[in-house]
Amino acid sequence: MLDIAFIRNNAAAVAAAARAKGMNVDLDQILALDVALRCDKTRLETLRAERNRIVAEFLTAAAPLRTAGAERSRAIASELSALQGRVTETEQALRELLLTVPNLPWQGAPIGPDEKSNQVVRVVGDRPDFGFTPLDHVAIADKHGWIDTPRIAKVAGARSYVLKGRLALLEQALLFDTSRRLAQEGFQPISVPALVRGDGFVNTGHFPFAREDTFELPRDGAYLAGTAEIALTGLHGGEIIEERDLPLLYAGFSPCFRREAGSGGRDVRGLLRVHQFYKVEQYVICRDDAEESAYWHARLLANAENILQDLGLPYRVVECSTGDMGPGKVRMNDIETWVPSLACYRETHSCSSLHEWQARRANIRWRDRRGRVHFCHTLNNTAIATPRVLVPLIENHQTLQGQVRVPAFLQNYLGWEELL
Repeated sequence: MLDIAFIRNNAAAVAAAARAKGMNVDLDQILALDVALRCDKTRLETLRAERNRIVAEFLTAAAPLRTAGAERSRAIASELSALQGRVTETEQALRELLLTVPNLPWQGAPIGPDEKSNQVVRVVGDRPDFGFTPLDHVAIADKHGWIDTPRIAKVAGARSYVLKGRLALLEQALLFDTSRRLAQEGFQPISVPALVRGDGFVNTGHFPFAREDTFELPRDGAYLAGTAEIALTGLHGGEIIEERDLPLLYAGFSPCFRREAGSGGRDVRGLLRVHQFYKVEQYVICRDDAEESAYWHARLLANAENILQDLGLPYRVVECSTGDMGPGKVRMNDIETWVPSLACYRETHSCSSLHEWQARRANIRWRDRRGRVHFCHTLNNTAIATPRVLVPLIENHQTLQGQVRVPAFLQNYLGWEELL
């Protein structure tokens, strides 16, 4: 959410940001409500001042003036009651509209409607030259009995999966090692619930924009989150954090759920696009300083890249366009990992800076050493997400015999060199 004063003074820039992100925002209505609200609040202050003056003069006033003062006080009370009700309604209407206003993208963001406008920043690692026709991850996993899609589909429907045997252990090793290495980088490992109330989704900006992609539990007034970011933001909602305690660095683990409502039947085979998955999310709350945010953005991205490099996976980093980055992002970089069976790079990680956009919605603030209070900045990044990352891992490390080589750092957990 943007500050209404900022919108008031930078309406053209906000309108340009909305156009760049392909969003329809009723700025005229927002500004009209802002004017009406400020006028009504000014009138409230005037009436309260008049009421206080009448009360102060009442004891020393002559009888006729007391009578007139009492009548005027009653009239003021009636007007105040009606005016306060109108102010409350206007504030609510204005907030609902402010929740639809996007953040302004940074100047380096490519202008474009979707991911086709993203720009490649760097390519890391060589694509494998197998010397044989490689199998896709489903064929390899089926061969070894690591997955059982037909049976679980009877239980859970489409886009469901089970991992068995060594592949299940590999997934758990990946998740654990990611949390371990982030802890060494100063991030606090934290396990958070996937079941979150609706206001948590509003505070992060997932609502109203991504409601159709979210599983709802209407009887409980709750939803299943697609990222630990939602619960982590809520942890500090309404708080004022002392400067000495910043930054807050979390490595949030959680089960995640997405309806994939807009997937249009894509990736129905295998593990790329499923309803339930697991993720370790890097999450930062820091001071509202653009340079500090940029530093943490680079750190988060580097952490994710280091994991992929240790996994021996070829990948590329892209600068996401204004139309692809989402409403709340100032900047977003995706990491796309090479998937041999598809002969293309597919997104496995996403790194986002939101400045104070989320913190204003969730009312997360920090107090500096002079006692002044400011809104915080927030950032988030995928450290690892399974089972999606298993797709390039299995396919890039397959052998002619249909085995899969285990990256060296995971062998300590698994105790074998190859998944047989």
